[in-house]
Amino acid sequence: MHGSRDDQPRDVVVVTGAGGMGSAVARRLGSGRTLILADASRTQLDRTVDALRAEGYAVRGVPTDVRDRAAVERLARTAAGAGRITAVVHTAGVAAATASVSRILEVDLLGTVYVIEGFEQVAVRGTSLVCVASVAGHMASIGAEDEAALATAPADRLLGLDAVTGLGDDPTAAYILAKRANLLRVQAAALAWSRLGARVNTVSPGVVATAMAKAEADADSDGHMMRMLDACGAGRPGTPAEIADAVAFLTDPRSSYITGADLLVDGGQTAWIRHHMPRG
Repeated sequence: MHGSRDDQPRDVVVVTGAGGMGSAVARRLGSGRTLILADASRTQLDRTVDALRAEGYAVRGVPTDVRDRAAVERLARTAAGAGRITAVVHTAGVAAATASVSRILEVDLLGTVYVIEGFEQVAVRGTSLVCVASVAGHMASIGAEDEAALATAPADRLLGLDAVTGLGDDPTAAYILAKRANLLRVQAAALAWSRLGARVNTVSPGVVATAMAKAEADADSDGHMMRMLDACGAGRPGTPAEIADAVAFLTDPRSSYITGADLLVDGGQTAWIRHHMPRG
């Protein structure tokens, strides 16, 4: 007797971050696959895993703080042991409105590097990693030498780079730098991933209706965020489902010739800032 199809391990999807964006991605990609969800908050993780299980997903929660390289590497090994990794989506992050400079650098900058490097060790032909960056990465003004260093410096040297040590106590500047570094690290990693038959890209959302975005909006007492969305023509924030659709495209074989790239999903916000925003 041949083994049944149920005896064969399912393809594996890994999602870091169990918040609004991560759960939307998990729902979009997880059907019929083994879904591994990671988050630093055990409470948030358990709540999302329970909800997904109730909806029929084969999901496992793995508590993981992306600031901890060893924890990220354990997550990668756990995923590889569950089957063939087809997609890794890194949504975990913190926002400038609610985090300190050091936390932004540890989570958004170093955490992303750890995910790229940790999953490179277990990537196979067909694996696609998508890191969620931000439109903020397109707003950075960083010199070529600093960009080269951010793209390629070993992780243990990143926080000592001039571009990082010169930030001072400005969370917004730290967030912009970290998100720019996300784009650069993915570009620089694309060659190594291509040699494995795998791909790595970023998605840069604009304002998306998540709890994190609400915290940003609450801190935006003068309504600048919504005025900018109106001015750029979008007139509304994006939805987590729209980001999940973009991620689904980048993890699908139909995008097999796309790697080392960034997909802006911002309702035209970046284009408006560059070409139409009034200069005071």
